[in-house]
Amino acid sequence: MKVIKTEFPGLLIIEPDLFQDERGYFFESYNSLKFGKEGIDYSPVQDNESSSARGVIRGLHYQEEPYAQAKLIRVIEGQIYDVALDIRKGSPTYGKWCGLIIDSDAKRQFMIPKGFAHGFSVLSERAIVLYKCDNHYSRLHERGINAMDPSLNIDWMVEKGKEIISSKDSKQPLFKDISTSFIFKG
Repeated sequence: MKVIKTEFPGLLIIEPDLFQDERGYFFESYNSLKFGKEGIDYSPVQDNESSSARGVIRGLHYQEEPYAQAKLIRVIEGQIYDVALDIRKGSPTYGKWCGLIIDSDAKRQFMIPKGFAHGFSVLSERAIVLYKCDNHYSRLHERGINAMDPSLNIDWMVEKGKEIISSKDSKQPLFKDISTSFIFKG
């Protein structure tokens, strides 16, 4: 397993060891011992899976404490553009985002720590995405940021006018209007 650090403290790209032959492939998508050896303190408790069509944009989502979630994102089928937005006050990357293309061929994963809002767009005809979370879902603590906020200037790689966004996500506040308790602890 290869762990790639980004310029965003705590935001990691995980490249698992992939074994392929004429039968297909095998890889460990999560191994607590290997993560621990890499200094990643992460204990998942819930798996979420979504299926979406080309042009769907989901996000930007997060949960406040005590239900904040770190997420390990991977694509089971298809290709997405995955985005993590740093919402930790005092972080050197506060208000900035990092985007990564993830697909079912390379098996690359995105480790998104607590204190980030998360979203993705679907670049293939269909994508199945697995989110491995370290805390349970809580409707009372879920929050969002409008993915189309012009101040964020995220290029979701979806043709203009072809975006498919839920009414709930399209009504989320702009980044400047959110209030969050996340503090960067360097």
